[in-house]
Amino acid sequence: MFTDTHCHIYKEYYSNIDEIINNANNVNITRFINNGCDNISNKEVLSLVNKYPNMYGAIGIHPENVETYKEEDLKFIKENINNPKIVAIGEIGLDYHYTKENREQQIKLFESQLKIAETYNIPVIIHSRDATEDTINCLKKYNITGVIHSFSGSLETAKIYLKMGFLLGINGVITFKNSKLKEVIKEIPLTNLILETDSPYLTPEPHRGTKNEPQNIIHIANFICELKNITLNELSKITNQNIKRIFDI
Repeated sequence: MFTDTHCHIYKEYYSNIDEIINNANNVNITRFINNGCDNISNKEVLSLVNKYPNMYGAIGIHPENVETYKEEDLKFIKENINNPKIVAIGEIGLDYHYTKENREQQIKLFESQLKIAETYNIPVIIHSRDATEDTINCLKKYNITGVIHSFSGSLETAKIYLKMGFLLGINGVITFKNSKLKEVIKEIPLTNLILETDSPYLTPEPHRGTKNEPQNIIHIANFICELKNITLNELSKITNQNIKRIFDI
């Protein structure tokens, strides 16, 4: 059995969420952590985790929404963080891919949510794109743990995050032919990895180019098993133990 530790299962992307859940269950993907990214999706995540027993949630404000979020959105996170089905603050972080002009605003938003996580002793799910140095510097200020979502950095960067107590979220990127991530993951113990899809994004081979969904965890798992020369059962056992170290599910 596997868990999709990072997906975005909203009506914005999927017209039949029951079908998406069933597709995953049919290939032994039995749990999901549905990640919000703004106030609208955070509210939908809360609704969905109450509907589906095997779905858990993370609520947070994504850095791409730094220009539009309101202080009330952070208040909403605080008000709902003790919901037993909410297991993390996420997806949060820094993203300088398109612009660094709002860098200070992004850092302020990021650290506001890291502070909430520290206060409520809850993990964080981190998005970091073209912002590794600032991400690490921000994380060092707080006594927190969590996951580096969609990790695709160097071995040196991976070791820094691991030393800080974070797990690395590995998704379909590792299956891409031009990805250098596989060479990094060869050097990382399985006890530091968890699997995710980032659905509807980053669909793994052999389905790259189509809309992603949690059932595709199985392709990521198979790829890692070949890379590490282990069985699916072994990978399932290890990754589920890793999840238990971080998330209360």
